[in-house]
Amino acid sequence: MTDLAPRDQNFFRPSDPMLQQFEKSEPSDPQIAIARAFHSPDHDRYDGVPDVLKNLVTNDRADSLATAYAPAEPEHYVLSAFDSLFAKTKNKEDRFIPPAIEGDHEWLQKPLPAKTFAADEQKCLTDGIYFEARGESPKGQAAVAQVILNRVRNPTFPNTVCDVVYQNAEVLNRCQFSFACDGLPEQVANRSAYELAEQIAMAVTAGKIFISDVASATHYFADYVRPSWADAMENVANIGAHRFYRTYGGGWS
Repeated sequence: MTDLAPRDQNFFRPSDPMLQQFEKSEPSDPQIAIARAFHSPDHDRYDGVPDVLKNLVTNDRADSLATAYAPAEPEHYVLSAFDSLFAKTKNKEDRFIPPAIEGDHEWLQKPLPAKTFAADEQKCLTDGIYFEARGESPKGQAAVAQVILNRVRNPTFPNTVCDVVYQNAEVLNRCQFSFACDGLPEQVANRSAYELAEQIAMAVTAGKIFISDVASATHYFADYVRPSWADAMENVANIGAHRFYRTYGGGWS
């Protein structure tokens, strides 16, 4: 089984000593009592979320497999990281399930595989966001991330992020995401943009950000091209330079 991301990626393993300490905490603990007295729902919704992404947050709680948005304050950590995220980790109801609207496909409402939160999968998602959409707004980048994760959910496509992003990458200029097969080296020239892509990747994976306009879209293209498949699909959103599409039948039509 793939190891989860390292500690500096804001993940916890079930055996984490801090989590064990939380499990031993008593409700009468003064620190917890103080945290509860001053706790606000906004803490769970926004704590730990970068300011640039706060206006995109659509979900109060993260997927139970993610802790990227647990706040740093120790007294509040107990509440959001343990009570909100770990108390029912094995409960399927604590997994993020995207909301479906008319025309969406049933596969959309599947929780992501646990391995999607692993460091290697998050890197592939970050690379996809950065190399495909770093010039877009945070919303535009999140939309691209959502398309990638939609493909992970969709049985028509591979079930891992890396396999989705690099599908057919061995065929020059014939892959799913152009950066993966354009023959150019993948070099990160803008470190701050890449770090933002990392945060967007986890925000979308965790379900903190879900763009309802993009919904179950599995395809997009830049507005300066017009692929032949576009006429057979439904245009659901236009964000920045990208046009987002979903199929009518749930797979490739």
